[in-house]
Parts: sequence; C-alpha cells; structure tokens
Amino acid sequence: MSAFLPLARSTLHSPVWLVPFDDHARLVRPAGVAVRLERFDDTDGWVALDDRAVRTPSGALAFPGLGRRSEPWTVPPERHRALFTAPGYLPLYPADDQPFAAGLVGVEFLVHAYDDTHPPAVETAPRLVRMLPAVSYPYAPGVRTVHGVVVDAATRAPVANALVEAAGHTGDDLTPWQERTLADATGAFRLALRWEGEKAADNPAEETFRLEAVERPGRAGALTVRLPQDASRRHVIEIREQ
Repeated sequence: MSAFLPLARSTLHSPVWLVPFDDHARLVRPAGVAVRLERFDDTDGWVALDDRAVRTPSGALAFPGLGRRSEPWTVPPERHRALFTAPGYLPLYPADDQPFAAGLVGVEFLVHAYDDTHPPAVETAPRLVRMLPAVSYPYAPGVRTVHGVVVDAATRAPVANALVEAAGHTGDDLTPWQERTLADATGAFRLALRWEGEKAADNPAEETFRLEAVERPGRAGALTVRLPQDASRRHVIEIREQ
C-alpha cells in the first residue's frame, strides 16, 4: 500500500491527478485514502509498482516523475492503473460520463515518456475518484439506512461491487437528490436515505423509495422500500438481464 509524501517537488509532469471525493459528505477527502499503482505488462499482466503518491495542497494525488526517461522517443505510452482503498469506503471507478460496470478495477491511464527537453505528449486534468460508503461507513447519528444484499436472480450468487442507488425530489422545492453505495464482496450493501420519499395522500406517515442496483449496462434490478416499516428488513435486490 502506497504511503503519501509531502509535496516536496514539482508535480508539473505527473501523468495523472486524482482527487478522492467523499460522495456521501460531498467533500474532497484525501486523508486516510491509500493508492496502489500498477503497470500493464504484455507477459505478466498487471504488475505492482513502488511509486508513491504525492498529496498536493488542493487534495489531488499525483505521481511526479512517472514516465521520465532518458530517451523518451523510444518508449511507447504505457498503461497504468491506480487502485484506491479507504476504511469505510469503496471506490467508484467509472468516470462520471461513463456507464457503470462492476468489473472495472482501478482508474486506468496512459503514461507518456518525457524528459526535460521533450515534455509529455498529453496534458492532464484533475479527475474525481468518488469514494462511496461501504457497509462499515460511519454515518452520522440519526441518519436512517436500509440494508440488504444484491444477488443474481438465476443463480442466487452474490453480485460484488454492484452500484445501489435511490433518487427522488424533495417535497418542498423539488430539488433532486441521490444516494449511492456499492455492494461489498459478499453482495451486502447499506444505503443512507436522508431525504423524504414519496408519500401517499391517505398515509402521509409512510415513505416509499425505489432502490435500483446495477452490475453493468443491461444487467440491473430494483425493489420498493417503505419506511418506517421496512427499516430493519434485509432487502434482496435481484440482478437480471434487462
């Protein structure tokens, strides 16, 4: 697991800038986040590297010096990936503009060789890495949550790393809200429901939420949760082809 170094040298030529973002608290939160770097080798597959991440004053994690070569024109771009871990969190690896896929491992990027007279061929920009609450996330006192498991509808096998979501609008001003979490290796999830759900005119004390789980495009499942009566129930979301 890579430790963090103080910002003691320039990060001008880091091939990647990654910003850990607490998706529940809506805050940049690099503290407590560990990152491991790997490079793809045609023979051995993904190989762990010893490069250590530098935390910048803005909260980004960078790898200054990665890609520096004595003869950069002789080295083709190399595939790398960064893998994140943090207590109470699971990383959401697809970028915001990409469809979700539970099988995606790490943030992949290309490293272009450079030296002092041959700058990197591609400029980089910071990218958020959204850290979603895991089952063990320390929700604040009073935050209501629902829990359960995501399974394959046919085999009943747990679906690891499935994205579980609930969304809606606030009752007063119809502001959209969204809650998200990721299932762990056993398919278990715990999702916060901080906002009001839909209310029926004949029973305003009951709130209804629709939980959706996605494994990848074309494989998803959903169920309806009613609070407060379903608060302690173990909910099972079945994933199937859509």
